[in-house]
Amino acid sequence: MRVLFTTLGSPSHGRAQLPLARALAASGHEVLVATTPTLAPVFERDDVRVTTSFDDLNPGTFFGSAMAEEAGPAGPPDLNRMDDQERQALMVRVVTKVLSGPMAVTLLDAVLPVARDFHPDLILRDGMDLGSCIVAESLGIPQLSTPSGSANTYDPVVLLPGLNALRERHDLSTSDDPASLVPHGRIDYVPPAFSFAQHLPASLSYRQTVDVDRGAVLPRWVAELPTDRPLMFAAIGTAIPMFHDSSRGADSGPPPIPMPDPVDTLRAMVQGVSRLEECTVILATGGIPVDTDGVPPHVHITDRLPQPLLLESVDLFLTHGGFNSIRESLRTATPMAVLPQFGDQPGNAQRVEELGLGRRITDATPDGITAVCREVLADDGCRARARRARLEMLALPEIDSAVPDLEKLAG
Repeated sequence: MRVLFTTLGSPSHGRAQLPLARALAASGHEVLVATTPTLAPVFERDDVRVTTSFDDLNPGTFFGSAMAEEAGPAGPPDLNRMDDQERQALMVRVVTKVLSGPMAVTLLDAVLPVARDFHPDLILRDGMDLGSCIVAESLGIPQLSTPSGSANTYDPVVLLPGLNALRERHDLSTSDDPASLVPHGRIDYVPPAFSFAQHLPASLSYRQTVDVDRGAVLPRWVAELPTDRPLMFAAIGTAIPMFHDSSRGADSGPPPIPMPDPVDTLRAMVQGVSRLEECTVILATGGIPVDTDGVPPHVHITDRLPQPLLLESVDLFLTHGGFNSIRESLRTATPMAVLPQFGDQPGNAQRVEELGLGRRITDATPDGITAVCREVLADDGCRARARRARLEMLALPEIDSAVPDLEKLAG
């Protein structure tokens, strides 16, 4: 069987696909990953082929025109006058237009020649890649989305007109069924009872792995930290540092949709956890420079470390709410304090609260961060609910069992 993966966005999207790609390759199937130059190194140590079929996608390339469509008689939307819910609703509308419009066209044009040359039996696509839905229909093969926050967030009803426009462009039959986005379902790493999908049908669910990074170990200094107090981990994820790096380019310009400044966010996180003297705190910056002057000794700052391993031993995770981090927390029964930044993260934070797995931080000041962290640490019900989620996760089939399921699907 030949399987084509498409991967875009941040490194976390590739990390979500690695267990599937490894399982398929280990079973003797040929795997080709079509991705960007930035994400190609995610797969370089694995027995899969990689092609950089499209350039690193700058959201600003697509969002500008979509934002212009939101303009009314009074001009563009005044984001400064919107509350958080209004800004999030605007973000969803704009990204939906981008995913099913210009971005889908770009990806379709890039992936279709690769697919025609590779002759895949199955496409496992990034959740943001709607172009490959049309690629699969053109080739008459099945496609499924792989775990991603984007696949959880956007409503197929709203995406359908864009998909039908692409179908017409390629002389394919249009559909009145929003589920034509996922005619064969989707793949997820969380059980149905703890699903974060807002609109999509039931998935093929498999167990989230904790050994994504081959040979990963915790640094020795972590093993020597005190264990007579709660251990807390704080991190900002992989997408935010990537956007931060790209925003410093000479021609980047201002983002079309304002995002929190990651430097400001990290500063607030450092100040917030510095007040948790009763804890030992590890904070991963993702490589974003942060001022460490005056940081108390109970706070240990590092660029990055193996997050899935560390989460096995911490009492609280202060997270930006990316879907990868959410799943890793569920797998390790780690309660969460969620400080969302953009994209699907506000919805993920809300879902964490709904499921009783932690709290959303709505006051992003150091005081607000400290207060929510203490609330979660003191909440026995939250810890019990996190253990329930872990048991549900452990009851899922292991990722290797996806191979025969996908073989059957591909015929």
